[in-house]
Amino acid sequence: MTTVAPHRSESVLVRRPGPEELHPVRAHRRRRALELSLAAAVPLALLLLWQLAATQAWIDDRVYPAPSAILADGWDRAAAGDLWPDVWATLRRVLAGYAIGTAAGYALGLLMGSSPLIRAALEPLLDALYVVPKLALLPIFLNMFGLGEGPQVALVAATVFFFVWISTMSAVIAIPSGHRDAGRVFGASPWQMFRHVLLPASLPSVLVGARIAAGVAVLVIVASEQIAATNGLGHLIFDSRALFQNDVMFVGIVCVAALGVLFSELVRLAGRLLTPWAPRDRGRGQS
Repeated sequence: MTTVAPHRSESVLVRRPGPEELHPVRAHRRRRALELSLAAAVPLALLLLWQLAATQAWIDDRVYPAPSAILADGWDRAAAGDLWPDVWATLRRVLAGYAIGTAAGYALGLLMGSSPLIRAALEPLLDALYVVPKLALLPIFLNMFGLGEGPQVALVAATVFFFVWISTMSAVIAIPSGHRDAGRVFGASPWQMFRHVLLPASLPSVLVGARIAAGVAVLVIVASEQIAATNGLGHLIFDSRALFQNDVMFVGIVCVAALGVLFSELVRLAGRLLTPWAPRDRGRGQS
């Protein structure tokens, strides 16, 4: 006896490619243009609202000057040459402290990540120092270096050091042991092990820590200049507030914001150039 299986109808799901799959470059450009438009529209809308509130007397323009007044005052100070000495003083301190802190943090992080004994000896002490607010160290640096550039640079260096140290040590520890074993099998010297194994494997994470440290360095130097400096953007902000020159105060705040963004983006760009193999940051429009 022969049985025939009943015929069953089967549904086939057909998926048609979308615009991003048919024209990926065009879709990426369109998405990037939308993201840039939104990124510009939000602060512009806030500035327009601020301008309207100041001109319509919804807020006291003596305390919160209109953006147009802040822009005009900043332009006048820049044209007269009164703004650039403070900008240069802050930038000089940030760059010097950042370079020292990055070099020291990377060297020690590499050493501690590679040696469990050194890590066991130093990590508890550094962990304890890490949680100390860095501004609390300013009196110590004043006693060590006196008044002048030394305390400011040392404070930035100490701040940057911990961010770079933690990211470097964690990145070196996370390198798979097989990578090191492969280097030893091929007879790599200590320099070759660093150059071809440790450096490329750890550098992306190190640069993330360095980029975070760039923004924090600007915050720290501004706070430090408000306490123990006679020039710089932090001193400009604090001094103008004491003299009730709120338009000048906001000019300093805008300069600090621009300096922080520029510095962070320069570190990001350096990271892309140094680590072309690493994945790019999410949420920035990359495909």
